[in-house]
Amino acid sequence: MRIGGTGLVKGAVTNRALRFDRRDKAGGAKTKKPAYLFKEQMKKMMNKNQKGFSLIELLIVVAIIGIIAAIAIPNLLASRRAANEGSAQSSLRTMHSAEATYQATAGNGNFGLLTTLQGANLVDAVLGAADTSTKSGYSFNVAKVDFVVNVSAATFAATAIPSVPAGIPQTGTRKFGLTQDGVMHGQTDTLGTRLTAAELAATNNVLGN
Repeated sequence: MRIGGTGLVKGAVTNRALRFDRRDKAGGAKTKKPAYLFKEQMKKMMNKNQKGFSLIELLIVVAIIGIIAAIAIPNLLASRRAANEGSAQSSLRTMHSAEATYQATAGNGNFGLLTTLQGANLVDAVLGAADTSTKSGYSFNVAKVDFVVNVSAATFAATAIPSVPAGIPQTGTRKFGLTQDGVMHGQTDTLGTRLTAAELAATNNVLGN
């Protein structure tokens, strides 16, 4: 190897190139990957980590929801019917009190229909909207007989029947009624028909009040 001239410089360059080549082969400094390759790799990793529901798992979930609905919905409907029945009895008692007040004041000894009671501000606007009104799933009606001097006393019969007497949307399982004596009666048969005077006079359908 020559010392003079450019021989020494060329030898140094060659030795440096060899050292870089050896370092790369031995796992030395690595070249950076382009940004788009890095994004694609991250996307693949994310897709691998994403997991979905299988068809069997979805069917199991649907079956569980169906079982819960089959248990809860009938109980919910039964609770609504019970609430409607309690409201109907309360409305009938309100009507009885209103009739007693009306007879002693504006009625001059006679009872009034629902619209008459509402006109005297003795029942609410829902009950007194018509002579046959509907409230909380029940249909209400008042039938009255005016007194005749030396012949008969004034009477009335207030009745309530479910507005939907059968089927899934049924609003009640009993019909109710009372007369001027204030005794509450209830029956479960023929829910679409109101209690008659004979039924209201009977003692076998008196509720525990």
